[in-house]
Amino acid sequence: MAGAPVPDFASRDPLSRQFWDERFEKAFTPWERSGPSQALRRFVAAAPRPLRTLIPGCGSARELVLMCEAGWAATAIDFSPVAVARARALAGPWAGRVHEADFFGWAPPQPLDLVYEQAFLCALPRARRPDVARRWEALLAQGGLLAGYFFFDEVEKGPPFGIGREELDALLAPAFDCIADEAVEDSIPVFAGKERWMVWRRR
Repeated sequence: MAGAPVPDFASRDPLSRQFWDERFEKAFTPWERSGPSQALRRFVAAAPRPLRTLIPGCGSARELVLMCEAGWAATAIDFSPVAVARARALAGPWAGRVHEADFFGWAPPQPLDLVYEQAFLCALPRARRPDVARRWEALLAQGGLLAGYFFFDEVEKGPPFGIGREELDALLAPAFDCIADEAVEDSIPVFAGKERWMVWRRR
């Protein structure tokens, strides 16, 4: 997607469904990987047991198949119906695990072991970050994990909206401990050199 022309969009508000619907309709999704990342593959392979997992703001949900094939009870949600249709088309036998839902109102039928973070926090305006962190905390019981990719950048324009490392620490410190922080070897262009694979444990 690097170097491709940016289509004209009617919506500039990333809090609206129309914003994301337009981008999926026009196949302009430069924040999406073409498949599961190396760090996620290692994480899934190393898990001592299947994890009950949520993928919020899932987009095309390319990670869902990997998780389900490993026996995980994974659920992918997005509030964009166009994104949900795309994810269901890619999910094959696990299309029923993809739901149209708002992250801030969705409730799991059973407690979660893991929330998988990939380009969700950075998709929302900075003012919503405390709400996201509180929701992560509410969804995970003690010992639950928040794992995935965190985008560090100080540029104001977005999405993606980057975060400073100290800001991320302050955001998550009230309820989470960082237990893994690694460089990423297979970033896509929009995140290259500016993201870390991290795992946070809910206290």
